Amino acid sequence: MRFILFVLLFLSFAYALGLVIANNTDIGVNLLFLQAPTMNLGLLLILCLILGIVIGMLLALLIFRVLQNKWEISRLQKLNANLQEQVTQANVVIDRQANAPTVEEAVYGSTATNVHDQATVNVDESATLTKQKRD
Repeated sequence: MRFILFVLLFLSFAYALGLVIANNTDIGVNLLFLQAPTMNLGLLLILCLILGIVIGMLLALLIFRVLQNKWEISRLQKLNANLQEQVTQANVVIDRQANAPTVEEAVYGSTATNVHDQATVNVDESATLTKQKRD
């Protein structure tokens, strides 16, 4: 990997050197509000190339960060929808359990107060407590 990087750096240096040698005319640059001093055209091309690469890399990182944030937002929205569904299902289960009959209601088929009232009536009528038959 390092060898490939070394070869690429050498080729880019050789290209830049050839660009400077081939374009050796001096040129003035007008920056609309500012006049840059005259410089070698090859150096100007290299500076523009380096500046373009740096700006391109910064914009690519910025765009990648924006895309990464969008992906994270969509992932979190899906997770939020999933959690909302789980909360809804949990609320349904809680409502079922709250409205479910108690053990005494399920066994005797009446409310717990009725069972206790009937037991006290049986105690009053006779001295011994009798068990009720299950339905």
